[in-house]
Amino acid sequence: MTDWNMSIFDDIVLSSGQQVIMNMLRDGKTQAEIAKELGKAKGTIGNQVKVIRQKAATTSGTSILQDPNTGEKKLIWVKNKYSEDAKARLNQSILEEIKSSLPKIKPSKAPKKANSELMNCFVITDFHLGLLAHKEETHDADWDLKKGEQLLYDWFIAAIESAPNADYAVFAQMGDFMHWDGLDAVTPASKHVLDADSRFHKLVRAAIRVIRRIITELLKQYKHVYCYMMDANHDPASGVWLREFLSAMYEDEKRITVDLNPNPYACLEFGKVALFFHHGHKRKVANIDTVFAGMYRDVFGRTKHSYAHLGHLHSVEAKETNLMIVEQHRTLAPADAYAARGGWISGRDAKVITYHHEFGEVARLTISPDMVYNG
Repeated sequence: MTDWNMSIFDDIVLSSGQQVIMNMLRDGKTQAEIAKELGKAKGTIGNQVKVIRQKAATTSGTSILQDPNTGEKKLIWVKNKYSEDAKARLNQSILEEIKSSLPKIKPSKAPKKANSELMNCFVITDFHLGLLAHKEETHDADWDLKKGEQLLYDWFIAAIESAPNADYAVFAQMGDFMHWDGLDAVTPASKHVLDADSRFHKLVRAAIRVIRRIITELLKQYKHVYCYMMDANHDPASGVWLREFLSAMYEDEKRITVDLNPNPYACLEFGKVALFFHHGHKRKVANIDTVFAGMYRDVFGRTKHSYAHLGHLHSVEAKETNLMIVEQHRTLAPADAYAARGGWISGRDAKVITYHHEFGEVARLTISPDMVYNG
């Protein structure tokens, strides 16, 4: 990077890993020397340098504060204008750097064949892990991070034990898994203050811990597990890192498929069955069928039975159209103060829906929190 004026990097924002590389470049080390010292591939260092160069290229000018009497320069700072492309490159490079350091889950032994004609779909939506609720205020339940994590694990244990024997499982996490999405406990778009339990780093740890425990249990029972972490309105950024991190951690475990599609509309083909997933924040029960049929027209054309699953509104609604059956699901989470004051109170449960690869839905199991958790 000797062709660059190093001073223009003084005021730009770098990740911790990029800052280490930047400091070593300032010391005159080559990319090959940096790669060897950090124990990374030269190509990885090269990609990081490209990101740093891109950020430097977005510098839009220099501002100088001068003494009006003497003309002496009191303060000089570089103004940086970040393009959307530069932001995307930066975010991706940070993500790849973190993923490369994650421990990989060792492959586990597949269970004996159960029923290759069946698939059990575990539908979880709007769990809002980290939600804080006071029963006197909501007339529902006292709730916090610990209780939420325990309920979800207990629910999956009960659901796995009760569901029909099948070779395949779908972990359909339909979005709003986490109650908030950053250091501030607010909704990302409207910035509404949320009733949140604990700090964000503790929420992230709990989310990763409980999902890994669930996947471990699913792999004990099923020959293959399909995992969906859907985009939603409460945790859009967390949906991204959950998908990417799970994919990285389980890349050596061939019995799990993590859907990395960033599109908020997802699809899974199982024989003559098409399953569609969407959180419900963009399209509703009344008008989503044509979106799925148009977006996944190849799958829709090959299959005979189509089912769409949504969440978002925490209540049950189902509609059979000319194209598919569309179903909106309840949540396992209790109401918070905002929901209770707004009169948005619904029942709480989640379902396991069993699909036959030729005949479509053949069974379903509904399990409420009271059936599995007494905390």
